[in-house]
Amino acid sequence: MKWTKFRLKTTTQAEDIVICALADAGVEGAQIEDNVPLSEADLQQMFVDIPLTSGQDDGTAYLSFYLDEEEDADAVLKRVEEELANLRKFSDIGPCTIERSETEDKDWINNWKQYFHQFTVDDFLVIPSWEEVRPEDAGKKILHIDPGTAFGTGMHETTQLCMRQLKKYVTKGCEVLDVGTGSGILGITALMLGAGHVFATDLDPCAMDAVRENLQANGIAPESMQAVIGNLIDDQKIQDAAGYEKYDIAAANILAPVLVELTPQIVSHLKPGGIYITSGILDVKEKDVTDACEKAGLTVVEVTHQGEWVSVTAQKDARG
Repeated sequence: MKWTKFRLKTTTQAEDIVICALADAGVEGAQIEDNVPLSEADLQQMFVDIPLTSGQDDGTAYLSFYLDEEEDADAVLKRVEEELANLRKFSDIGPCTIERSETEDKDWINNWKQYFHQFTVDDFLVIPSWEEVRPEDAGKKILHIDPGTAFGTGMHETTQLCMRQLKKYVTKGCEVLDVGTGSGILGITALMLGAGHVFATDLDPCAMDAVRENLQANGIAPESMQAVIGNLIDDQKIQDAAGYEKYDIAAANILAPVLVELTPQIVSHLKPGGIYITSGILDVKEKDVTDACEKAGLTVVEVTHQGEWVSVTAQKDARG
């Protein structure tokens, strides 16, 4: 099969937000090339050795993504350019010039595996299927996640922020709404913490397979988590399927502009006193999300940070 390769030039500081923009445009995975040296924490998290970067970090990064011959490359590229144009309004993302080429490489789709390794989030060990649990980690909660090419493992700061908030607020038997579920990592984390049921939504059909496979990998009954394709913001069928005033917790790891649109709708799905956990928020957009929560009638109860990313946790009034 022939593939079209796109190689985008950005900055090392903007890698994360540009990858998020690519995902929002429908790009299923990106390969990163930069000269950022690995930290000691990175090295300790990795089960296998990988080649270290050479040379000095010059601030430049390249993100490569691939589309097969059945995809409308021009349409995807247009969406990418629109997302990048939106990002430029509030962040320096570098030139974002895009080179286009053809390739016959049939193995690229599996090459991303070398970049995903097991890591810990407090007492959780998140591990892909191609690695083994080390003896010293045997006492941890083992969360098996295979991200595939469409979704992350949870290594990103935004997912870790959400996982830590779920640990604080999940109670036995609670109902959880997971918006933008991706690989299902947040919903599965909630179930492992004792949640009774998760209703999950995503715009990408690939999420349905990812959720099903990751539930199976963790030995969780498939009926524990219902995943559907659709947009909770404006799709009445999805809103009705989710149900109203039903959830003890809603979690959404999505970029800030989407959270601003989502938040007013989330309120109708939360029970009185329900908790709303958000992440995917750049620190410069924190106020946008806290303002959206307050405008929707929610009370911001906690704001946590990791690197340049933010998680905002809010609560619905217990009186409804």
